Amino acid sequence: MARFDEVKATFWGEGRYGVQPPLTDAVVQDAERRLGVRLPALLLEILRVRNGGAVAELWNAFPTDVPTSWSENHVPLDDMMGIGRHDGQSSLLDTAYLVEEWGLPSPLVL
Repeated sequence: MARFDEVKATFWGEGRYGVQPPLTDAVVQDAERRLGVRLPALLLEILRVRNGGAVAELWNAFPTDVPTSWSENHVPLDDMMGIGRHDGQSSLLDTAYLVEEWGLPSPLVL
């Protein structure tokens, strides 16, 4: 298993689509207030490297014990939402709308 420092250094892929402005403490505090949760420190650490966007091919699958339509033992992880409101791009701040739209259980942060 890769150490988090290795993952963090190589996690983000090419391209700028889906990338939000750099993460600040004020943005994190606002997001946590809106979402009603305390976001995990490791999530915030990786979002401080780059606030969302494409995931590097090396990390573009997440192991699981439950088969999916995509794979017997992985789920895709080709991009990750950041936190913000930039150019109409999806963000963790869209969680409430998407949870309702997709009929997902709550509380949940996408």
